[in-house]
Amino acid sequence: MIVAGFGCRAGATAASLHAALVVASEDHGATMLAIPADRLAIARPLADALDLPLVGIAADALAAIATPTRSTASLAARGTGSVAEAAALAAAGRGARLLASRRISPDRMATCALAISQDIPA
Repeated sequence: MIVAGFGCRAGATAASLHAALVVASEDHGATMLAIPADRLAIARPLADALDLPLVGIAADALAAIATPTRSTASLAARGTGSVAEAAALAAAGRGARLLASRRISPDRMATCALAISQDIPA
């Protein structure tokens, strides 16, 4: 399973998320989308359009994940260095690893990172 995790500003749209996904995806296709639980409404249109499952990640789960990227804005807002990386890793499960670190959408409203479950070789 490959999870695309997202972080975004309050004014982000599904188009912003999609643009971040395109930047992050490169050669990998996501099989699930993940975003902070309080942002599910922003991601629902993208999940529906791509026909992919969408999971909301609780704030405490995001804050519990150490990420290689260290954004001061993400640390202040969510308690983690990268919301996108934390969401992807949390949804992919224990032992998951990043395939793509946080990438930023061209409009700078959303970020996306990809994680893979430990049970699937890359």
